[in-house]
Amino acid sequence: MASLGELERAVMERLWAADGPLAATTLREELAARGVALTTVHTVLTRLEQKGFVVHDDGRPRLFTARASREDHAAELMHEVLGQSADRQAVLARFVGSVNPDEARLLRELLAGADDART
Repeated sequence: MASLGELERAVMERLWAADGPLAATTLREELAARGVALTTVHTVLTRLEQKGFVVHDDGRPRLFTARASREDHAAELMHEVLGQSADRQAVLARFVGSVNPDEARLLRELLAGADDART
């Protein structure tokens, strides 16, 4: 999966947080503190579309939507990192060792649910 640059991430954060599709002009307004031009927003959206992060409709103005949720993106990144590791067990062990007790409990519950679904 392609990585996100700083401005791409800022655009994606707004798309993920939105209740629905957004126009480039809306995104520019939301990024006003960065002094980003509308043409820059269009360029970023084009790049994000090429990377598979966003889709748009055929209306005017075009409305953009995230192709997948923030959670799907994070899970895909986690799978990618695991896939690149020569020692998946070591990576998983370090990850599990770094979570707090509530996260560990949640992981156990999720794993138990996944085991139940497979049987």
